[in-house]
Formats: sequence, C-alpha cells, structure tokens
Amino acid sequence: MTKPTFAAAGAIAAAAFAPLPAAAQVAGIATTSPEIVIARAAARNTAYQQIGTTYAAQIAQINTLRGEIQTLAKSLDTNNDNQLSDAERAAKPAVMTQIQQKEQQVNTAATPITVAQAYVIDQLAREYDAARQQVVTAKRIQIMLSPDAIQWAPPAVDVTSDIVTALNTRKPTVTTAVPAGWQPSREILQLQQTVQQILVAAAQQQAAQVQQAQPRPATQQQPPAQPTGR
Repeated sequence: MTKPTFAAAGAIAAAAFAPLPAAAQVAGIATTSPEIVIARAAARNTAYQQIGTTYAAQIAQINTLRGEIQTLAKSLDTNNDNQLSDAERAAKPAVMTQIQQKEQQVNTAATPITVAQAYVIDQLAREYDAARQQVVTAKRIQIMLSPDAIQWAPPAVDVTSDIVTALNTRKPTVTTAVPAGWQPSREILQLQQTVQQILVAAAQQQAAQVQQAQPRPATQQQPPAQPTGR
C-alpha cells in the first residue's frame, strides 16, 4: 500500500472540521488529508482527554512557567514593541538566563505529554492505510489526491469523512500507556505537530464563530439636543 503523505498544516487546518456532504467521488477521483482524518478520529479525541487528565499537574506547571517567561520577557522589552532585540537581550543577561532555565523546565515537563500524544498518533497512523483502502474499494476510487493538489473540485470528491468513519470502526480505542523505551519517529512527531496545529486552528475558528454569534450590546441613543435659551 502507498504510504500516506502528510501535508503542511497551513493548507488544511481551515477545513479540518468543516461539515462535508456525504456523496460519491467524481469520476473515480477523490481527495483526503491523513492529518485531518487522524485529528477527527474519535480515538484520538478520547485519548487526548485521558492524557490531559493524567498529566494535569504537568500542564498546570507548564502554564505557570509560560506565564513567568512572558513576564520576564516583557521586562526586557524596553520599547514595548513585543519583540526582543539583540541589545535588549544583552542588557540583562541574568534575566535571559532565567528565561532559558524556565524554557528548559517547560520542555522537561512537556516531554511525557508529547510522547504520549505521539504514541496515540502512531497507533492511528498505522491503521490509516487500511481505513483508506476500505473506502477506496467501497467507492471504486481510482485516484486519491491531497486537497492542495487540486485548484478546484466539487465537495463530493472529498472522502475524508468516509475514512474517519472507517478508522473509527477499525480503531475505536487506543492506549495512552507508552511502552518502555518507545520513541516516536521523526515522521510521527511531524504528524503530531501538524495534528496539533489543526486542532488549534479549529479551536480558534470555533471561538471566533461563537464570538460573532453573541449579540452585541445595544447602542444607547443620545437624547436630542435641547434648544439653548436666550
């Protein structure tokens, strides 16, 4: 089977969780994104929630450290442009040392979380080819392309939702218990990062939609101007 090609997150994040009509592919041609399939997999969602619970203390520590890093960096930003120049960094080497130490603490605390998420992604990636082939056979697909390889196509060519359904059936659950000595491959780490970018982009889009849907406060009308007496 052909190994899935994982595309850049920027080209696919916007469409990650967009509803698509359930329709047959056009003339034997179909498109899908392995990254979106894995991001939308039910097992991935459940496992990430379990990881969040297991490593709740580390996540809280990371958030605290990032806040401290932001405060320290702001103290170096003398011109308040939200950027640190070489001169600003060199002006307070002790503060830079503190920032570097806290960044290392963040990396240390995040490592088990990253590895656990990567192991989840690895399990789903190993089942992706079979799920895709199941859809290819059922729909008699002759050519499967990534969405960024096509300038335009009707929504019917996208079979991502079909592959998500197949993957959910074939791999309804995954384990978050990483085997001793297991380390993710470079490809799995890249896939994990892309999936994370898709999830962040989808969350930001959802938050923006919620904000837009909220009713705006009514503008208080000013009373008409009173005539000035003589």
